[in-house]
Amino acid sequence: MDERALPCRSRGEAITEPRINDRIRVPEVRLVGPEGEQVGIVPIGEALRLAQDSELDLVEVAPMARPPVAKLMDYGKFKYESAQKAREARRNQALTVIKEMRLRLKIDPHDYETKKGHVERFLRGGDKVKITVMFRGREQSRPEMGYRLLQRLAADVAELGVVESNPKQDGRNMVMVIAPHRNQAATDGARRQAKADRAAEGQAPQA
Repeated sequence: MDERALPCRSRGEAITEPRINDRIRVPEVRLVGPEGEQVGIVPIGEALRLAQDSELDLVEVAPMARPPVAKLMDYGKFKYESAQKAREARRNQALTVIKEMRLRLKIDPHDYETKKGHVERFLRGGDKVKITVMFRGREQSRPEMGYRLLQRLAADVAELGVVESNPKQDGRNMVMVIAPHRNQAATDGARRQAKADRAAEGQAPQA
């Protein structure tokens, strides 16, 4: 039996991996082939023999079933591919950043231009921006004014981003989310990841 994929655990470490090969201590299993085909219920000895003949591992995938379900697979390859997918998912999640910008309904022109500049900078950096218009007192009775302000901002930054979540009332606020255009987000996200990778390797990130 191929022992290369047997998981090694230190004493006291929680068991989170499935039982494989000789670690499966049941009289019989419901066997699934490497392509997902149903082989049927077979004695554990026969299942182990089939795994050895196929140069594959016998992996218990549903231990609570009666009898337990086991599948023939290359467990080392399966673990490697699973780790790669998990790493890629974490990387994509880390690259998704949402900035926030707050506006008053009666914002003066200079303040508006300043905050619009911040939104443009965030979008150029590949980040999403949550825009919040805050209403005071009687302003809550004029939600259409907040809607027009958000639409104006969306139009002003349309070259850099697109409205991902349309303006909607949220208590005394109105909220809208603008996302960078996909190609821009992908380019800047890749650039940030490359800088992070270089920093992790002890190299100074380049501009």
